[in-house]
Amino acid sequence: MASALDDDEICNDDYYSLLNVRREATQEELKAAYRRLCMLYHPDKHRDPELKRQAEALFNLVHEAYEVLSEPQARAIYDIYGKRGLDVDGWEVVERKRSPAEIREEYERLQREREERRLQQRTNPKGTISVGIDATDLFDRYEEDYEDMVGGMPHIEINRMHISQSIEAPLTTKDTAVLSGSLSTHNGTGGGTINLALRRVTSTKGWGEVELGAGDTHGPLFGMKIFRNLTPRCFATAQCGLQFSSRGVRPGVTTVLARHLDKNTMGYLQWRWGTQSSMNTSVVRDTKSSHFTIAVQLGVPHTFMMMSYQYKFQDEDQTKIKGSVKSGFFGTVVEYGAERKISRHSVVGATVSVGVPQGVSLKIKLNRASQTYFFPIHLTDQLLPSAVFYATVGPLVFYLAIQQLVIRPYLRAQKEQELEKQRESSASNIAKKKQEAEAAVLLMQESVRRIIEAEESRMGLIILNAWYGKFVTDNSRKHERAKVIDITVPLQCLVKDSKLILTEASKSGLPGFYDPCVGEEKSLKVLYQFRGVMHQVLSGDTEPLRIPKQSHRIDSDT
Repeated sequence: MASALDDDEICNDDYYSLLNVRREATQEELKAAYRRLCMLYHPDKHRDPELKRQAEALFNLVHEAYEVLSEPQARAIYDIYGKRGLDVDGWEVVERKRSPAEIREEYERLQREREERRLQQRTNPKGTISVGIDATDLFDRYEEDYEDMVGGMPHIEINRMHISQSIEAPLTTKDTAVLSGSLSTHNGTGGGTINLALRRVTSTKGWGEVELGAGDTHGPLFGMKIFRNLTPRCFATAQCGLQFSSRGVRPGVTTVLARHLDKNTMGYLQWRWGTQSSMNTSVVRDTKSSHFTIAVQLGVPHTFMMMSYQYKFQDEDQTKIKGSVKSGFFGTVVEYGAERKISRHSVVGATVSVGVPQGVSLKIKLNRASQTYFFPIHLTDQLLPSAVFYATVGPLVFYLAIQQLVIRPYLRAQKEQELEKQRESSASNIAKKKQEAEAAVLLMQESVRRIIEAEESRMGLIILNAWYGKFVTDNSRKHERAKVIDITVPLQCLVKDSKLILTEASKSGLPGFYDPCVGEEKSLKVLYQFRGVMHQVLSGDTEPLRIPKQSHRIDSDT
């Protein structure tokens, strides 16, 4: 039932754009727009049989749009489902006699049912692959001249690997099974574990989980975890486990208490008891432009203080730069790095770690959808400026080269392929829209002539030239061809009392308009005269536009 109304099947006709009214338009605004277009397209105003036929088709389309938007129930259905929602025989989705509020409630219920069906089919796979690389031979070369090292290349080896994977299997809307496993090796030795967790959502305030595990190094594991919202601003988790091994049973308990300190700040208190007991307190502040963390831990064997800061650039690549310092009984570590989105589902990042006594390391991370690939590269056990320099500059130079030579050409080619597919699939519809627009322009000629005469008599608003589509203004893109259509007549037809008002919607649905470049960014450029003075404006496709305006005026010396 709901599947018949998927987003990709909804018709592109925009009734609001056709009538040039806001989506929040009142009945009076709808009626005024309807009457205006009826006067323009009424078939009885044309004697030519072809013009009369075209006027009748456009008149029926305007009448259909007004009929839908003027009826509250039909308008609510159209706002939610689009035109296809009105075409379903008998409209099985909801009863037409229901109020708009009831229709929206029914729609939300159908959406929840759809999400539940999708839940049954989702496994939500998550995986991590970590490959540790020992590259200390690049910088920590021994002074002794071994015979086998004379003239040899530096020795770089993979000394550790870790692979983990988990999948979720929804059993019911409240119960979920999580199966996970991992394999680890270090210097030729290692092992693996497998875990099964059963999670149940007990209420809107909490859930519980039981975990069973086994491995060839640690033995069987049994654990329980509980999450509970204590107040709207506070929650707690408690986790306990029993690890069975040849040395006996090792119990462990972890509790976390968290509270919202304000809209963007969380405070955490953690207590852990077991083989590595500790107490930890931390404050995390996350905003649109930054992420800040400060933490203090007292424990055995790890006691430390840590502070980190991340700045988020507000660009389309979601660039982030970060830095942190961590100091404790183990020594001091300073880290800095950056990450950036390289495609729709991929993020790459690099972090340089400099510490005592750890030395210098470079950590490269790639996130692809729900998979994470991690490459920690240990460069030196000492604090060598050369290692810090190459760890910082090397990844940056490599990234810029790959970005220019591989990533950008690939994304550009992919975008062109998607646009070409979109153009092919919508070619027939665009051809139809073009014919309708050309017919509308013919029908507008007489009305536009009268409007221009009236505006000239009062020194009012005259549209001299107007174009709609893709403009090429950047010198670096001169090889691209502009794709625009002349919409001078349709815009002049919308002028009333020396004013032109376009609503916040795509202009391709306006009478006399069509989309000349499907899937590409479009603009509206207007050159007009008001009170004998030239004006010009360039507006985005979905931006509202009101003319005339003083800011559009062209200086006489320009």
